[in-house]
Amino acid sequence: MTIFACALALERHPPAAAAIREAGHDICCHGWRWIEHYKLTKEQEREHIALAIESLTRTIGSRPLGWYCRYGPSVNTRALVTEEGGFLYDSDAYNDELPYWVLQDGVPRLVVPYSLVTNDSKFGRGVFATSDDYFTFLRDQFDMLYAEGATAPKMMSCGLHLRTIGHPARAVGLARFLDYIQGHERVWVPRRLEIAQHWHKTFPYQPGMEQIARVSS
Repeated sequence: MTIFACALALERHPPAAAAIREAGHDICCHGWRWIEHYKLTKEQEREHIALAIESLTRTIGSRPLGWYCRYGPSVNTRALVTEEGGFLYDSDAYNDELPYWVLQDGVPRLVVPYSLVTNDSKFGRGVFATSDDYFTFLRDQFDMLYAEGATAPKMMSCGLHLRTIGHPARAVGLARFLDYIQGHERVWVPRRLEIAQHWHKTFPYQPGMEQIARVSS
């Protein structure tokens, strides 16, 4: 799985960092502190990005290659991430079921969209009341995308929070969903980094691709 990691939080919890390293999970940088980036000045945000990279590199042992803001980016975020130069992708978008290319200051950037539609946070909002609600919703999302995937690739993101999905009466819905998708052929359950690497290799940027991104945004 991919872990959206707040750098300072992970730095202050060495056992969690050790478990992530040992399991080989992908780290997507979720900022330095648990704050909204759109409230920062451009200079502050640049500093926070640098601090987050340094912290996660030290804590996990390798630098993060993905970026995702808390509650959405600022008007400067993608430019600053591009300026930094070391990220393979960002997930600051909720607008598609496939990665796509954008141009930022003339530089091709890969966006691997996230989704709030299938996010377990809906338990806290009263949308999901039981594990059956959760499983049924995810199953329907998967079935539609799987059918469409017969002619074009599709991606499904399942956002999870330990404090939410970790309750036994909810976790059983996730377990049922994982069993369900493993009963289908031609399904890949990768980390976000692996999706980005696949897209870079299989669909490398070519001039004009960013026009598709503008239409879908």
